[in-house]
Amino acid sequence: MGPRFRVDADLEFSVTEPSGGGTSGTVQAAGAEVKVMLSSLDASLGQRMPSLQQLRPLAKTLAEQGLTVVIEGPQGLIASLGAVRTGRAQRLLTRSPHIRLGNVRTVAPLARRGGRTKDAGMSLLPPETPLPLLPTVKRRIVRKVTTTHHTRGSGRPRLIFVQDSATWDGQVPREFNLSGERMSIGSGPDADLQLDGLEPVHAEIVHNERDEYVLVRHGVVTGSFGPADSSILRTGARLQMGPWCLAYFREEFADHGRPFGGRSGGEFAYQKPQLDPRTGLMEQDGSTGVT
Repeated sequence: MGPRFRVDADLEFSVTEPSGGGTSGTVQAAGAEVKVMLSSLDASLGQRMPSLQQLRPLAKTLAEQGLTVVIEGPQGLIASLGAVRTGRAQRLLTRSPHIRLGNVRTVAPLARRGGRTKDAGMSLLPPETPLPLLPTVKRRIVRKVTTTHHTRGSGRPRLIFVQDSATWDGQVPREFNLSGERMSIGSGPDADLQLDGLEPVHAEIVHNERDEYVLVRHGVVTGSFGPADSSILRTGARLQMGPWCLAYFREEFADHGRPFGGRSGGEFAYQKPQLDPRTGLMEQDGSTGVT
């Protein structure tokens, strides 16, 4: 569809500001395009330029009539309004398919200089920090809490014999893999981990239904856990039994901690119960022992 109007013009104009600034230029047209050429730009002119919000209705009306108004300055295109072709970035920036801005070098002279005033919105320039060209949507997404649990018994749970600088012989410390469901530690011949100087069954480590490894005391066991008869072991926990010192380790992806799916709020913080999807059991705060 062709333009409904034709414009013919060949004019010169000048604008003088009370402060002494101003500009001059020409208006030329021979058909559907009107070209406004400004000979100079200064801050006072930028203060009088309409905002993008005010230009959108005018640009839409020009486009409906098939007309285009092109505004140029000494450095090139400032803006085109009306029946213009714009890219997606321009449409997102101006919020109109009928406004095309020039590059920053040509538009910058119209920017306000000095402090902001209540008329700061009366500028052809978009805000100093415009919305991103590809704005992020749904920024406040409430994501579902996932779990750090892995397959049952994974993460290579094990006990490592701790050695100090006086007793270390330079070799890799001895390890004992916790591969069973109930493993005993003591000096007796039936103990899974036999250690001299302990009671026949000094302690047990039980793999419970929540995939936790729990220390059950029969003799004196001290370390980095509470005084209860049974305590859930976490990576780094130390067990001192007679002359022996052992440390419990399990890979992080399987040493899920508290609550089920990870910690929240630090030690002794209140944890909402969560359902273990593998067992259907409610995970409390990780303090469940063995009875």
